[in-house]
Amino acid sequence: MPTLPEMEGNHKGLPLQISSQIQQCPLNVPMKFSFSIRILFTLAYCLLPLLFIGCLCSTSAVLASTLTERIAAFPEWNDKPTVQSVEGDLIYPDWMVGTWKLTSTLKEMVAPLAPEVTTPGFEGNRDFLNIPITCPVRFVPNTILERNKAVVPFLSLPTKSLTTASVVSDRAFNGLSLAKAYLGDRVFRVWVDSRDPNRMTTKFRDNRKLFSFAIGRTVEQPDPDRFIASELFQQFFQAPEKPYKNQVETTTAYTHQPDGSVTADQFTAVYLNPPHPKAFVAGDRPVALYRYTLGFTK
Repeated sequence: MPTLPEMEGNHKGLPLQISSQIQQCPLNVPMKFSFSIRILFTLAYCLLPLLFIGCLCSTSAVLASTLTERIAAFPEWNDKPTVQSVEGDLIYPDWMVGTWKLTSTLKEMVAPLAPEVTTPGFEGNRDFLNIPITCPVRFVPNTILERNKAVVPFLSLPTKSLTTASVVSDRAFNGLSLAKAYLGDRVFRVWVDSRDPNRMTTKFRDNRKLFSFAIGRTVEQPDPDRFIASELFQQFFQAPEKPYKNQVETTTAYTHQPDGSVTADQFTAVYLNPPHPKAFVAGDRPVALYRYTLGFTK
């Protein structure tokens, strides 16, 4: 579920989250509203990003410990994560299925390139340090065609072999729930492109819109009760005074607890894009970093 953009103005920057994961995504967006849409991503895309579980067999050997090492190095991040092109929906472990009460708490925030490069909503987000934010989220079974199937006559395939039940985030529900928890009635609607689950739109009551596109992701599953996902988003904030775009990374490590609950550590990084005047100074280095703790209970 993943943070979204940080915006300057009359309101403090609010940390939002979702990535295909549940939370995540602060941006540097000059506007009258000062809030970070981190959570939005993180929910819909973000409770945190996961690749197809089926892909773990072919990629885990290559990517083993990569995300674990990246998390251990936080906040000493000097580049973007190594990700693969997105394909299809994000798939979660079976133990994520169901409706949950999410508790998200901002625990740490760092501006690695300050004072040379900063984001407008960063300092305002300090008001949310150690403040738990709660909202309902849900993960649901989804039926999808199996990938990488050998080409055989359709009628020769048993019915059960055509589909596989997978657990996915209800992104529209989660995105709206998380956004309202942070921003209240300023959020009007959240929806996911029916043709591409990696594209999400958030509309605000003043008709501004935030477009979020998952452009890369990587997953790692060290054992059956641990799941780590990293997802990179391209964000575009459509506003009358000045459109704004940047990239946001959400990396989340989930742990399935013995009592059935789930805990997670979530890390969000904001990267500048041209035409931002400091984009070439920052390069692939993050300009804002956030660490959250997440709790899922039923």
